[in-house]
Amino acid sequence: MDAKDLTKEYSNGEVTIVWKNSLCKHAAECVKNNPDVFKPKEKPWIVPENSITEAIISTVKKCPSGALTYYMNE
Repeated sequence: MDAKDLTKEYSNGEVTIVWKNSLCKHAAECVKNNPDVFKPKEKPWIVPENSITEAIISTVKKCPSGALTYYMNE
């Protein structure tokens, strides 16, 4: 596995956040817009249980690099 090309998923049960580290430009829009979920100094650094789905989706849509995407769980 190439550490520079990781894809990780984090879910709150309703929505799953997909993070691709190779696309991340560290603009920190996620941290600025939803610091309860996006905590870069912690592991795991994404904790979707700390926010409502609508706020997560809004934050993910602000990611300028496309490193963050989401999908709704069935």
